[in-house]
Amino acid sequence: MNFARKKTKEVKVGSITIGGNSPISVQTMTKTKTADIDATVKQIERCCRAGADIVRVTVNDKLAADAISEIVKQCSFIPIVADIHFNHIFAIKSIEAGVAKVRINPGNIGSEDRIKQVLAAAKEHSVPIRIGVNSGSVEKEILEKHGRPSAEALYESAMKHIDICNKFGFDELIIAVKSSNVKLTIDAYRLLSEKVDYPLHLGVTEAGTIESGTIKSSIGIGTLLAEGIGDTIRVSLTAEPEKEVEVGRQILRSLELRQTGVEIISCPTCGRLEVDLFSIVKELEKATKDIQKNIKISVLGCAVNGPGEARESDIGIAAGSTSALLYYKGDLIKKIDEKDIVSEVLRLINK
Repeated sequence: MNFARKKTKEVKVGSITIGGNSPISVQTMTKTKTADIDATVKQIERCCRAGADIVRVTVNDKLAADAISEIVKQCSFIPIVADIHFNHIFAIKSIEAGVAKVRINPGNIGSEDRIKQVLAAAKEHSVPIRIGVNSGSVEKEILEKHGRPSAEALYESAMKHIDICNKFGFDELIIAVKSSNVKLTIDAYRLLSEKVDYPLHLGVTEAGTIESGTIKSSIGIGTLLAEGIGDTIRVSLTAEPEKEVEVGRQILRSLELRQTGVEIISCPTCGRLEVDLFSIVKELEKATKDIQKNIKISVLGCAVNGPGEARESDIGIAAGSTSALLYYKGDLIKKIDEKDIVSEVLRLINK
């Protein structure tokens, strides 16, 4: 696939560049109490192993603000973003602690003067700001004007705060206009993308559980990416953050926008199936979820599509009656027993 991606301004977030021709990055957010430094650092480490490029941490109280410096220090291997609501002092303290970016929801950060103070600190420390507009917290006057949190309302809120930042000479911005409504999210990002050249952070907020949230996020984020819109993504799930990273990476991989990690192609199965394909695929997924090699594996359960798919993959399985044909780089290697399928595939991955 070759999508005509919109060229946006480049913004540095620690070691990661967002925008321009840079790869689309995958973000997530910790779900621990930030004041629990050990638990938060361990969760960030797991996110990093899952393939996260950036991790966001809430700084919602004094204990969290006190902890952020140590978290940044222990997690120098990945950019840490401070998520700020209501208290601009926590944003300033996070910037001084060395975070790579600050996310502010303009609808609840307070007065223009408070925003000015945050921008001054960010400019001094070369820290970019993400303006994060959510449909659930659009400013009262904008809601009254539009009657509801419409795409136009989200766009207007974002533009209002872009203008404030520009007025104070701050231009290192990343913008997000999220909603839990997929269509509203798509419409808001389309509108924003037409008007600004800032990099866009995509996401469907409060998307739900792994099942429903994955579907909503894939449709919302995937539609925009396929239109060339978006520079970094975060999948919001009621699940561990590693799962958000896995889904995000799969979205990018399905659109051929990021070619890292193991991709498993497996058939839906039918009455022709004569091996325990469910267990085989589940075991392979578990064994390969942290592997960052760019490998395509196909596991098919019968002779209809099996051999063809197997030849097109790096490693292919075309199963028959309690056995399977094993393919490597398009060549048939040998016939193996059902019980050896997983171990043989893992052997070839390691090779």
